[in-house]
Amino acid sequence: MSGCGCGSADAASLERRALFWLLGINGVMFFGEAVVGWLSESTALLADSLDMLADACVYAIALLAVGRSSRLQSTAAGTSGILQIALGLGVFVEVMRRYLYGSEPVSVAMMVVGSVALVANTACLAILAKHRNNGAHMRASWIFSTNDVIANLGVILSGGLVLMLGSRIPDLIIGGIISVVVLRGGVKILRTSRD
Repeated sequence: MSGCGCGSADAASLERRALFWLLGINGVMFFGEAVVGWLSESTALLADSLDMLADACVYAIALLAVGRSSRLQSTAAGTSGILQIALGLGVFVEVMRRYLYGSEPVSVAMMVVGSVALVANTACLAILAKHRNNGAHMRASWIFSTNDVIANLGVILSGGLVLMLGSRIPDLIIGGIISVVVLRGGVKILRTSRD
């Protein structure tokens, strides 16, 4: 039941509205981060953009589960966890590819886009705050958004270190850490969906 103090139909409507906002925010940020990450050769930004894509997919799946049985909500959360793990592995492969073939990350682009993404994900957390305990699908959404804030801080830190040290290594390290955070979030969501 929602923390809104309303009936289940109203609670489902509020969840749907929140999830539509989250889907929109993450979809826009995925596209923006992916383009800038590719152009600026930043593994950390590309990793974060894939995390945004995973979140957008999770919110779309959660939309299907709103107002449905707890079993369907758990199935939606489990599917989201598997998707998150797959994208986390994809991020790790990209980090390794850039390690082997090289990259020249643009630190200022990393810090600016990372900051915009941080604002977007903080807004997502604010939208989710009332709904985070409503069902497995909403708990999964909360976990994803929390992980995103951590990833955004990592991208900003990575950009600063690339600028200070004149090395691509911080970008690769932070990209690797983001992949671990994404994988860990996927595993946590799978556990939540089983509970």
